Amino acid sequence: MAGSAHGHNPAAWTGVIIAFIGFCVSGAFMVLANPLGFWAGLVVIALGGVVGLAMKAAGMGAPKESEAVAQARIRASELQTR
Repeated sequence: MAGSAHGHNPAAWTGVIIAFIGFCVSGAFMVLANPLGFWAGLVVIALGGVVGLAMKAAGMGAPKESEAVAQARIRASELQTR
């Protein structure tokens, strides 16, 4: 699975970083007992997902694997297990 480079693209990194910031904000405001800040952090988390999907739709995500490449990868893994 490591050969697929799952998540190693600008869309994934940006979405995760924004969501992480949202988790930090939400956690901090939870400790401070501030409900408005907590909910603002949750909105930032959702924004991270939206930004990641928008960047993927704009072509900054990982390209989809063609059927021929997928079949070749499956055959190669089967040969390795023999």
